[in-house]
Amino acid sequence: MPAPIRLRELIRTIRTARTQAEEREMIQKECAAIRSSFREEDNTYRCRNVAKLLYMHMLGYPAHFGQLECLKLIASQKFTDKRIGYLGAMLLLDERQDVHLLMTNCIKNDLNHSTQYVQGLALCTLGCMGSSEMCRDLAGEVEKLLKTSNSYLRKKAALCAVHVIRKVPELMEMFLPATKNLLSEKNHGVLHTSVVLLTEMCERSPDMLAHFRKLVPQLVRILKNLIMSGYSPEHDVSGISDPFLQVRILRLLRILGKNDDDSSEAMNDILAQVATNTETSKNVGNAILYETVLTIMDIKSESGLRVLAINILGRFLLNNDKNIRYVALTSLLKTVQTDHNAVQRHRSTIVDCLKDLDVSIKRRAMELSFALVNGNNIRGMMKELLYFLDSCDPEFKADCASGVFLAAEKYAPSKRWHIDTIMRVLTTAGSYVRDDSVPNLIQLITNSVEMHAYTVQRLYKALLDDISQQPLVQVASWCIGEYGDLLVSGQCEEEEPIQVTEDEVLDVLEGLLVSNLSTPVTRGYSLTAIMKLSTRFSSVNRIKKVVSIYGSSIDVELQQRAVEYNALFKKYDHMRSALLERMPIMEKTASNGPTEIVQTNGETDPSVVETKHPPPVTQSTNQVKTNFNNGLKIDFTFERANPNPNIAVITINASNSTEADMTDFVFQAAVPKTFQLQLLSPSSNVVPALNQGTVTQVIRVLNPQKVSLQTSKLSFCLASSIQDLAEVNNFPPQSWQ
Repeated sequence: MPAPIRLRELIRTIRTARTQAEEREMIQKECAAIRSSFREEDNTYRCRNVAKLLYMHMLGYPAHFGQLECLKLIASQKFTDKRIGYLGAMLLLDERQDVHLLMTNCIKNDLNHSTQYVQGLALCTLGCMGSSEMCRDLAGEVEKLLKTSNSYLRKKAALCAVHVIRKVPELMEMFLPATKNLLSEKNHGVLHTSVVLLTEMCERSPDMLAHFRKLVPQLVRILKNLIMSGYSPEHDVSGISDPFLQVRILRLLRILGKNDDDSSEAMNDILAQVATNTETSKNVGNAILYETVLTIMDIKSESGLRVLAINILGRFLLNNDKNIRYVALTSLLKTVQTDHNAVQRHRSTIVDCLKDLDVSIKRRAMELSFALVNGNNIRGMMKELLYFLDSCDPEFKADCASGVFLAAEKYAPSKRWHIDTIMRVLTTAGSYVRDDSVPNLIQLITNSVEMHAYTVQRLYKALLDDISQQPLVQVASWCIGEYGDLLVSGQCEEEEPIQVTEDEVLDVLEGLLVSNLSTPVTRGYSLTAIMKLSTRFSSVNRIKKVVSIYGSSIDVELQQRAVEYNALFKKYDHMRSALLERMPIMEKTASNGPTEIVQTNGETDPSVVETKHPPPVTQSTNQVKTNFNNGLKIDFTFERANPNPNIAVITINASNSTEADMTDFVFQAAVPKTFQLQLLSPSSNVVPALNQGTVTQVIRVLNPQKVSLQTSKLSFCLASSIQDLAEVNNFPPQSWQ
């Protein structure tokens, strides 16, 4: 059989392939020849064939059939064979393969070999792919080599010990005696791997962490020698002595100094020296400075040292390298909560990063800018962030708008400024704001009583300019429906009032109903606003016509609203003014409390309060009975809710003593403005005749101002085949305490 081609020739041949198919054909042909050679147990060219197989494996082609051949090369006495065999084992084998069990004895023999390079091959392989079983069997051999005086073997043994500890943490104590003299080594390779080993042990064991804290002075001395030493061609990288070792030592110091006063104090001086003496013109120096900053921030360092670290990050922001600027912004974002004032000094530089072309830098700069906002700089920061909102990519607008909303809510210097800022966001990026922005803004406007006229005027003018921003249109529609009378009265004191008629206002709202830009939710807002204006404007007939038209709308939601509003005009016109009166001030409830405001179609309804859990009764119930001359009897049962004593749960039980069923039974109620009401669905809409059954319905009443319920009235009407209107004012004295 002719001698197989050499690896160099195979590489040259494969590189001549013009297509992927041609390359596959070459690989398949060579794999077939290699398989034939393996079957014939050709020891002469086994090393050459495995080397070619490894190259094909690196190209992404299957090479698993060469695993056993690697083991045969490992067992060979030739160093060249062992080198390729161990390399193949590291590439083709892992601990999931059963074949690696056969390697344990070979590795053990090679760890005790008389040649250091063979021992080095065995250490590299064990440290790369050794399984838990192999690590347990060979840990003793590794520990012996860790104590040897041979620097070449000690550095490889230290890295192999790291792998053993990761696989079998309980073997950590075996290597503890061998670590005593590791930091006394002059060889930088041994020092580097020793620091890696100590770091691994400290991260995995609190006991080891406490034990190695006594090494802090020695580590400080090594680091000082590195930064003070002169030029050393063996370790110099861009004018800095062994930056890799410096970074490793700084990471270990960070672990040792965390939450420990003595260790932190011992390393404060050296950290200051590294921070002031390291050259920053090259990335090598920036890497060391970055690790220094992280160490200063993690340990219990002095305040002046922390300011120095933040100033280093501030200088990073001026670097031309985008990666360095990104790292600086990310680090400042982590430290802004603990060192807020120091980070504030770099506010202008951070804001300038909002103009960067790199999207990652812009996002980090935006997040950090919001973190820097406080009551003192709210006006200036909002000006910059709103400018950013105007010009940023769409992917940033939602997060930026939400950040502006939160910052304005927390630090707004005045109600007018708050409303103006939110208006600016809605007109700039209204289509990108989140769903909860609409009800939150409505609540803000409702609670700013003195700003109602100003707000509704601003929103009306915004509608005239642009109706494409749906959240803006929804808020404007709601406000016009609530405060339309203030809009047409021209009584705005905050700015020059505009002259607008009722018909002009209704024209705008009707235009929203037919606009192609309006979403179904927006149309619902507009129709509701028009209905509310029936109690604020004199153009009731026009409003009736508009509402009646949408009673046959193909939009089910819009149709249902129109039908219900038509019913208010006809059957329940006497209740219309009470039901559509101006909303009371909305009280914010904590998200983790027992109650929350329910949001429907993006609109917050302050009259609906939903309890997350059924409130348990904490006292005996009280009852009130109401009898009608038409045979209907309603029993009111009052219970006080716990844990929120401000909620009263009223259960009604309706019974019918007549001989005919009462159909289409609807119970409706109204309470004074100081209360908030929720009517749950009734058990049925038919009250059985002859007291053969009852209809049950639950009413929840929230009393946030703790008004005495005894002096309040519950007005209700019964919309059924028999209509009645009544009031209950004899509430039991213990409904609320």
